[in-house]
Amino acid sequence: MNIAVVILNWNGKKWLEKFLPTVIKYSPEANIYVADNASTDDSVSYVQNTFPQVKVIQNTLNGGYAQGYNQALKAIEEPYLCLLNSDVEVTENWLVPILALFEQNTEIAAIQPKILDYKNKACFEYAGAAGGFIDKFGYPFCRGRIFDTVEKDEGQYDDVSEIFWASGACFFIRNSEFKKHKGFDERFFAHMEEIDLCWRIKNSGKKVYYNYKSVVYHVGGGTLNSSRPQKTYLNFRNSLFTLLKNLPETTRNSIVFKRMTLDAIAIIKYLMTFKFGHALAIFNAHMAYYQNKQSFLQNDIKNDKNLNYYLVESIVRQYYVSKRKQFRNLIKN
Repeated sequence: MNIAVVILNWNGKKWLEKFLPTVIKYSPEANIYVADNASTDDSVSYVQNTFPQVKVIQNTLNGGYAQGYNQALKAIEEPYLCLLNSDVEVTENWLVPILALFEQNTEIAAIQPKILDYKNKACFEYAGAAGGFIDKFGYPFCRGRIFDTVEKDEGQYDDVSEIFWASGACFFIRNSEFKKHKGFDERFFAHMEEIDLCWRIKNSGKKVYYNYKSVVYHVGGGTLNSSRPQKTYLNFRNSLFTLLKNLPETTRNSIVFKRMTLDAIAIIKYLMTFKFGHALAIFNAHMAYYQNKQSFLQNDIKNDKNLNYYLVESIVRQYYVSKRKQFRNLIKN
């Protein structure tokens, strides 16, 4: 087998019961692994007893998405990897177009399929949709999803094209590239680590692609619901870490300062809508940025070559001020 499908699990027996049979049925090209992050439910015994063909990797602790995959993938040797959330339903022949694209273009390091909403299959799903981008200040958005506006899938993104980041919900990558870049940054714990990895991949000269011919359906919020302040904290903190790591030194400080000013506006918005936990989460994310700034600067290499990383200068301005709420209506730089 040339590809490993690796499902990271933490107390997710209900998702494995629901979706693992379909992954097995529609993935004859793959070896399938469940990487368990020290679950306290009976996930591991369930998989071992019910699906003996699935290989189980048992991590010693719950280090989140980043550390969990880093630990599990050390033992996997297949040339291509699919990092698949446990709350994803795959479709027939979903791996075939991905493998073909990898074989056709050796410059492609990572690929994302079309990700639709399991709860509303006519629409894109929040976490990835039809491929991700960031603006100048590090705010992520997708073809098919900008902030809380999610588009219906009408074939408008039925293409094979280069994107900036591929969603961690269903993330295909060459094993050699994952190991070359030392995997995910474990300091992120969860959220935004795939954007950081994709940025590092692009800075090295390789490409990230989207392929609409492969389709999956994502439940979303299966491990950390969007209504929880902890998710807000991780997203805002890790976005700042991503800028700190990957921006060239000549522009880093000014861009981060402007980003934090925009975050302050988000704090005010949350306060005005009585979402005090989310406002505090952003404040705490900024504190964590200052506390950890020096370690990121000391440990990561800066790259001055890639200054054209962003598709639009400010997705916040386009969405909230100019009311451009769909990707196709954005005014690109």
